[in-house]
Amino acid sequence: MSDTAFTGLILLAGALFAVGCFGVLARRAILVQLLSLEIALSGPALAFIVAGARHGQAAGQGMFVLILVLAAAEVALGLALYLRLRRRSDVTDSDTLRELRH
Repeated sequence: MSDTAFTGLILLAGALFAVGCFGVLARRAILVQLLSLEIALSGPALAFIVAGARHGQAAGQGMFVLILVLAAAEVALGLALYLRLRRRSDVTDSDTLRELRH
């Protein structure tokens, strides 16, 4: 892998992470925050794949699989919490979660 391709892909991974973090911080809708978190997780996953390809190691692919498992668990838990909150009090905004304290 050439240096320019490596640098470009690492910059792309950083940009994906930055866009995902911005989406989590800037948006109030819970589903959009979950989607942004997935985008933020895809940045480091891409970086592991690129670094593994650069060094000829399979460890980057192993870390990618670990990130995929983590992302799947995050989505399952996040959607379950969202559906529970939606059923209980019709909440779609993360700012209104503070008002649900007993």
